[in-house]
Amino acid sequence: MAESTIGIRIGRRVDAVTWRFASFATLALAVLLLLVPTFIALAASFNGGESLRFPPRDVSWRWYQALWSESDDIWEAFAISLRVSLLATLGAGVMATLAALYLSKQRTAWARALETFFQSPMMLPGISLGLAMLVWLQTIGVPLSYWSLVIGHMAISTPYIIRTALIGFSQIDPSLLEASRSLGANGTRTFVRITLPLAMPAVLAGSFIAFMFSFDNVPVSLFLSDARIEVLPIRLWNLIENLLDVRAAAVAGVLIIFTIVFALVMERVLGVSRYVR
Repeated sequence: MAESTIGIRIGRRVDAVTWRFASFATLALAVLLLLVPTFIALAASFNGGESLRFPPRDVSWRWYQALWSESDDIWEAFAISLRVSLLATLGAGVMATLAALYLSKQRTAWARALETFFQSPMMLPGISLGLAMLVWLQTIGVPLSYWSLVIGHMAISTPYIIRTALIGFSQIDPSLLEASRSLGANGTRTFVRITLPLAMPAVLAGSFIAFMFSFDNVPVSLFLSDARIEVLPIRLWNLIENLLDVRAAAVAGVLIIFTIVFALVMERVLGVSRYVR
C-alpha cells in the first residue's frame, strides 16, 4: 500500500515537472519566433553598406539620416497610410460602438450570430478578405481609389473595436443606468452622459489596436488601392523586393520603437490589456 502511494506521488511530480518544462519550452519558442525577426530588422537598419544585409558589415546611422533628407517617396507613403488608418479607425469606431451597444443589450441567438458575423474579418485570411472586398466593391460599382482603400480598412478595423467595446459595455453597472433613467434622463442623454464615458476607455483601446492593424495591413491594401496610391507597407515591400534598400529596415526600426512606446503609453493611460481576451 505504501509503495503504491509513493508511486502515485512520484508519477504526479513527474507529470508536474513535464508540464512545466513543456510550458516553458513553448513560451521560449514563441518568444524566439516573435523577437528574433525584430532584432534582425533593427540590426540590419544600422548596416553601413549600400544594400540590405544581415549581419551588417559596419555600424552606421546613415540610413536613418537618409529617411529625413532623401526619402520623399517614403514620407508620401507614410502620409497616405496615416490618413487612411485615421479615417478608417474613426469610421469603424462610430459603427463598432453603436453595434456593440445594441449587441450588449441582446441575449438572443440572433444577436450572438450577428456578433460572430461582425467579427468574421478577424478570422478570415487576409488575401481572401482582400479579394472578396475587391469583388464586392466592383460589383456595386465602386472604383479603386483612395476611398475604396478607406472602406476596406474600415471593414478590417471594425471587429477589433467591437470586441473591446462589448467588454467595456458589459462592465458597466446596470444600477447606474437605472439611476439615470429614474432621475428623468432619456435613453440618448443616458448614453451620452453615462454609458459612453464609462465605455470610452474600451472603445479607445480597440481603436488603438485597430489603427495599428490598419496601418500595417498589406493584403487589403494590395487589392483595394490603385496605381497612384501606395501605402507605406507596400512601398517598403517594393524597396526590399527591387532594391534591397536599407531605408526599409530603418523605417522598420522607427516603427518598432514607436509601436513599443505608443503601446506602453496606451497601456498606462487606458489599460489596453484589460480589454484583450
